[in-house]
Amino acid sequence: MKKLFLVLIVFLPAITICAQDIIYKKNNQTINCKIIEIGLVEVKYRIPEKYKEVVLVIAKDDISKIKYENGEEQTFVNEMYDKNSYADNKLNAIKLHIFSPLYTYLAVSYERSLKAGRSLEGTLGIIGLGYDPLNFSPAGVFGKFGYKFIKSPDFYLRGMKYAHLLKGTYFKPEIALSTYSNKESIFNFVTNTSNTERQTTFSSALLLNVGKQWVFDNQFAVDFSVGLGYGITTMPKNDFLGYSPQYGFSVEPNSGLTWTSNFKVGYLF
Repeated sequence: MKKLFLVLIVFLPAITICAQDIIYKKNNQTINCKIIEIGLVEVKYRIPEKYKEVVLVIAKDDISKIKYENGEEQTFVNEMYDKNSYADNKLNAIKLHIFSPLYTYLAVSYERSLKAGRSLEGTLGIIGLGYDPLNFSPAGVFGKFGYKFIKSPDFYLRGMKYAHLLKGTYFKPEIALSTYSNKESIFNFVTNTSNTERQTTFSSALLLNVGKQWVFDNQFAVDFSVGLGYGITTMPKNDFLGYSPQYGFSVEPNSGLTWTSNFKVGYLF
């Protein structure tokens, strides 16, 4: 019995410490303590074996999780990136490239928010739907797919969050593909005559876009962006010396330089 009593005396403090709450900090440090209160922005705790009556405080933003003495765990997320902070935000947007019919195509984009600061956007364009002042009679399609990185604030204050998950300045790498045919005038230098033929062009590009999107009343969006990149096209190099229209994005066949600009108005749902 005496030996058992001695064993209990030796191991009881260790058992008590193990039974304490544990704060796991984001820098991988841990704090063995007794949680007193969890507030909106901070957590109050005591370390009984060191400071019996002293109440210590740690910011919730510095905590990754708390493991309580009963084994339950509670995780903590920065309010700016916590999905619960944006429960009322509409996460999807359908956007019309409002000026696209003036350039002989009609394009629509779909954007889906993945999380705070990240979204996916895809675009489909039907070439040939729109104003055709030069009578090229184009027909074809193009598609784009990009990943948006929406800018976060330069500095962070407690309680700060995005005004809306889809709102803000962004950077968007994007892949673009197109195929279409135009009526082209082909001049025959032997017979000194010209004929009209349809020529098909295939193009692809990698674009780096910068832009800004505004959201109004969690219902409407306005998006403007420009992009530069590199691409390849089957358009003959000498054709570009004259006027040969391209749709959705343009590839300069002599150098591969690619550019685009977009103005979109959308509806959130």
